[in-house]
Amino acid sequence: MIDRPLTLMAVHAHPDDEATGTGGVLARYAAEGIRTVLVTCTDGGCGDGPGGVKPGDPGHDPAAVALMRRQELKASCDVLKVSDLELLDYADSGMIGWPSNGAPGSFWQTPVEEGAARLAELMRHYRPDVVVTYDENGFYGHPDHIQAHRITMAALEMTALTPKVYWTTMPRSMMQRFGETMREFHEDMPEPDPAEAAAMAEIGLPDDEITTWVDTTAFSGQKFDALAAHASQGENIFFLKMGKERFGELMGMETFVRVKDATGAAVPENDLFAGLR
Repeated sequence: MIDRPLTLMAVHAHPDDEATGTGGVLARYAAEGIRTVLVTCTDGGCGDGPGGVKPGDPGHDPAAVALMRRQELKASCDVLKVSDLELLDYADSGMIGWPSNGAPGSFWQTPVEEGAARLAELMRHYRPDVVVTYDENGFYGHPDHIQAHRITMAALEMTALTPKVYWTTMPRSMMQRFGETMREFHEDMPEPDPAEAAAMAEIGLPDDEITTWVDTTAFSGQKFDALAAHASQGENIFFLKMGKERFGELMGMETFVRVKDATGAAVPENDLFAGLR
């Protein structure tokens, strides 16, 4: 037990990632009086521009997109009642294989030690009891997600402050349900080729490898509204197409793998702060 306010720090790559992977826990723990700190590593400049214009197409202005997405991120944080938002503001590296991966100043090109040192300063300031980020593959291989993982784990090594560390994940059973739901909403969606299907089957973890299942059903409406705050990226946010009720049914549980623990709390657990209160 500790004699100061408990603090959760979530380290994400882009504006909107905070809502997709951790919107439920951010809202739930804020409601429980826990300080919630969101660190967003990139500016999101490789997202869609106004009217859905894509990166690299005529009329796509990364600086204008980044400004728009910063405003959306702040609106999302208001919905989730995030206590503190910190922006590292590296340039968005784009999806794997995009030319922007190699752009000077992009997050993917930033030395891990540099990003980790900046994040370590934030950790020393906020002294989080729980830190959440992605696994070593960034959940699905996005360069900025991988880099967020790398700087987070390096910053944790630099500070040695945090009792509990988690990586976001998803049980394979839930991934299967998502696939079925996507086909339900997109009846003309073609079957993936075997290689793509095999890659999709490797996303997430077997259910029995999930250490932490947090029920955020009561906050699924906030999570939906936080995603909706990222209106400029709506074309890419499939979950918004299913409506709030169906969203709540599918997205009411957030799951994690505990990779560091100094509390001795037993797993599986249903609370990121088990052993701390």
